[in-house]
Amino acid sequence: MRWRPIISLFVLAGCTARRPVTGPSPANPHAGDSIGTVREMYDGRLSPDVATNTFRNIDRLFPSRTVARGTSVRPLTSSVTPLTGMACASGGRTFTLDEYMQLNRVSGLLVLKNGQVALERYALGNTAQTRWMSMSIAKSITSTLIGVALAEGRIGSLDDSVTKYVPRLIGSAYAGVTVRQVLMMASGVQWDETYTNPASDRRRLLEAQIAQMPGAAMSLMATLPRAAVPGTRFNYSTGETLIAGEVVRGAVGMPLAAYLSEKLWKPLGMESDATWWLDSPEGHEIAGSGIMATLRDYARFGQLFLEGGVIGARRILPEGWTIEAGSPKQRADGRTQPYGYMWWPTEAAAGSINAGSFAAQGIFGQAIYINPRENVVIVQTAAQVAPSGGEVVNADDCFAALTSALERR
Repeated sequence: MRWRPIISLFVLAGCTARRPVTGPSPANPHAGDSIGTVREMYDGRLSPDVATNTFRNIDRLFPSRTVARGTSVRPLTSSVTPLTGMACASGGRTFTLDEYMQLNRVSGLLVLKNGQVALERYALGNTAQTRWMSMSIAKSITSTLIGVALAEGRIGSLDDSVTKYVPRLIGSAYAGVTVRQVLMMASGVQWDETYTNPASDRRRLLEAQIAQMPGAAMSLMATLPRAAVPGTRFNYSTGETLIAGEVVRGAVGMPLAAYLSEKLWKPLGMESDATWWLDSPEGHEIAGSGIMATLRDYARFGQLFLEGGVIGARRILPEGWTIEAGSPKQRADGRTQPYGYMWWPTEAAAGSINAGSFAAQGIFGQAIYINPRENVVIVQTAAQVAPSGGEVVNADDCFAALTSALERR
């Protein structure tokens, strides 16, 4: 993955003339929807309509902590040449934008080019005021908070042991595992991520969350056995992100939601409060999922990565972090894994429009796609019924088509 410097896009997006916030954060316009249960979500047993209602009301499933917005909003100005459509070639067929959104049950799609809104579409009853679940997009946000803490010197090095910041893991399989290895999901700790298997580790973690007993989730993590030498095997694990979140909390001495608000949500000029699931009332955030925010605020977060981790004139992330986080990583066994620091590098041929891009991805169809070479951010929210396998049209193909269409306007 190659990085080329880009001009700060804050000026292009009109950040110098922020709009002051007036009044409280807008109320949830969907608060009266009938919703399902979190077990039904992970089993893939929600009807399409109930899935939609549930995904925009996940703060009703668990106690949540507010990620407070600030006193001004960063405007997202509209492009003078908006994008009106695309032709997406995928799987031997060609799809229009409307067909893609319908087949993949996309509830919101927003495209930024050079910091300006080229396309903004809502479906399934959503509006610009709708807050929607992030699922594993939260993982990429948590890893970004590690970058912020590293830039501030609160985390000394990514090669520090996680037990330096989370002493309760001393004596567990995480002893000797580094912060970097956790970010790479290469700790060597055993984990089964199968969403629909009630006996999997992912579902055991979900049951610990449902129990809402303080410390239950971390107690589960401390009992997991070691399956490989740290740094030698990639194994996707929501539990790994729980450890990353505890590293942040131990390093900065405050809840993740408060740190996210102070360091990113307010400085980035988010227009709405977000919420984040907790493991128990007034407890710790579930770092791997459970953030709920608007489509536009997810886009502002993505724009931070295009701008190299700089907010205004202030660097908030270490130099080079945004590309480092989104690029494939070499493990201790010498092999390269198709995963960064809780971001997914896009599988793309050299020279293709997707080359060098990466994404935050969440089950049920959530994504924040970052293309540094093309100065493009694409945010998608969706209400696919199954946790995985619900995508009819390949999203990477259509993100490439959208990015190409921007060049042809």
